[in-house]
Amino acid sequence: MTTSTHTSLSESLHRQMRRIARQVGHTPLYELRNVFHKPGVRLFAKLEWQQLSGSVKARAGWRILSTAIRSGQLDGQRRLLDATSGNTGIAYATFAAALGVPVTLCMPENASEARKRILRSLGAELILTSRLEGTDGAQQYAAALAAERPDLYYHANQYANDANWQAHYHSTALEIWEQTKGQVTHFVAGLGTSGTITGTGRRLRALKPEIEIVALQPDTPMHGLEGWKHMATAIVPRIYDPSVHDRIVEVNTLEALEMVRRAAREEGLLIGPSSGANLAGAIKVAEQLDEGVVVTTFADTADKYAEVMTEIFG
Repeated sequence: MTTSTHTSLSESLHRQMRRIARQVGHTPLYELRNVFHKPGVRLFAKLEWQQLSGSVKARAGWRILSTAIRSGQLDGQRRLLDATSGNTGIAYATFAAALGVPVTLCMPENASEARKRILRSLGAELILTSRLEGTDGAQQYAAALAAERPDLYYHANQYANDANWQAHYHSTALEIWEQTKGQVTHFVAGLGTSGTITGTGRRLRALKPEIEIVALQPDTPMHGLEGWKHMATAIVPRIYDPSVHDRIVEVNTLEALEMVRRAAREEGLLIGPSSGANLAGAIKVAEQLDEGVVVTTFADTADKYAEVMTEIFG
C-alpha cells in the first residue's frame, strides 16, 4: 500500500466516523403526564431509541468502538469481541458494518430471537452461551476466548471499559442538564453494565451537588429483565461505582411489564421491558416527592421483544 493510498483510506475512515458520531446521542426528553401525575413533581424520560442502532447502548457502543479504532487496538487485523444481552451488540454491529470491522458476540442462548436475527443480519458472528448463566456466563466465555486468541480478538469488555461510562458523562448528562435547564433534581436508572448510572450520575453530581442519583436493580437474582444485574449475586462490573448513587430501589419483573402495558395504553409509547423497569422505579421515586424533576431513560422500544409483547397484550 502506498503512502497516498493509506492517507486516502485514513481520511475516508475519519469522514465515516464523523458521520456516524453525528447520529449518536441528542435524544429527546419526553414528559410523562398520564402514567404519573402529582402537583409539583414532573417526570421525564430520554427516548434513547431515537439514535443510530436504536437503543441507549448506541452511546457506549460507539465510544468503545471509536476509541479502539483511534488507539490502534482495532487496526484491521483483529475482530471486536464482547459479551452482550443484545443492545450493545446491535450497536457494535451497526457501527462496525459501516466501518468494515468484523464482530464476534457472546450472548445467552435465551436472548430474544429478534435480537439474534438483527445481529446476524448486520453480519455479526454469534456465540450462544448457557441460558442458565445469563450475561455473566457470556462474559466469562468472551474473556476466555480473548485470552486464548489475543491475536484474533480485541476484547471490548463493556463491563470494564471506561469508555462505557464516559459516553454518558460526556453526552447523556449534558443533554439532560440542558433539556431541563438545570432543574433536574433526581436521576434514576437501572444497573446493568452500570455505564448509564455511573457516567450520567458523576457528571450531573458535578453540575449540581445536591441532585439525588437513584440506581435500580431487580428484586431477585432470578428475574426477567434482560441486561440488568442483581448486584449482590452477579459478577459486578469493574466500572460500577456504588459511591455515585445515593440509594438503590428494587423493581420486580411484573412491575416492569405492567409499566410497558401502561406506557402503551396511556402514553402511546411502545417501550421495552428495561424501559418499563426504569419507569416503575422512577415513579416510585417521584411518588415520594412534594416537588422535583425526575429524569430516567427509556433504553429501547418493544420491537425486539415479540415474545414479551405477546405475553402482555395477547
